[in-house]
Amino acid sequence: MRDRVGIFAGAALAGFLTLTAVVRADTISYADAVTTLAKECGADIKTFCSGENLGNGRIQACLGKNASKVSPTCTSTLGNVMTSIAQRQEAQASVFKVCQHDISQYCNSVKGDGNILSCLVETKRVDNKSCNQAITDAGWR
Repeated sequence: MRDRVGIFAGAALAGFLTLTAVVRADTISYADAVTTLAKECGADIKTFCSGENLGNGRIQACLGKNASKVSPTCTSTLGNVMTSIAQRQEAQASVFKVCQHDISQYCNSVKGDGNILSCLVETKRVDNKSCNQAITDAGWR
């Protein structure tokens, strides 16, 4: 069973990384998303998706084609998790644009995206609510 959860975790994470939807919601880490789905949807995945490759977003397709049989708890959890992951990815993609003013003001001499991000996260002077929210939603604070 532990191996199946590990396989599921990897497949689910790969699927999450392909999402492109933009929705405002609280974000969840990839690890927490996998744990939540394994707990709330594990039985449904085992029943309806056993033996299928669930990478590249296929978990949604598998459960979707069996939607009338999937538990309401799993359906709700899957929707919430996918929305949250999409929000996290959107925030990660937009943080440098949203925080451009703060970058130029507090981290202007810093080179490299990782270093700029560290500068933004570590500085306590960033008072731009949108920038702070983007950093938080991206999972970097």
